[in-house]
Amino acid sequence: MPHQRRISIWFFIGLILLVYGALIVGASIYDLSNPPEHPTVLANLHPGIWWGALILALGILYTFLFSPRRTQ
Repeated sequence: MPHQRRISIWFFIGLILLVYGALIVGASIYDLSNPPEHPTVLANLHPGIWWGALILALGILYTFLFSPRRTQ
């Protein structure tokens, strides 16, 4: 029987965070270039860019740390 290798669940969580972070940053940059007619109260702080960048960084970190090629 061939040896089956397990992939960490944190790798897949990292991929999900990576995708969500990229989508949030992309949508926030779009909102920055095309502001809505009625912005929210704290829109000048651009929370979507900050949180999206944080989620994107965590996704990159988890994907790198728990990569199946790295944990052989």
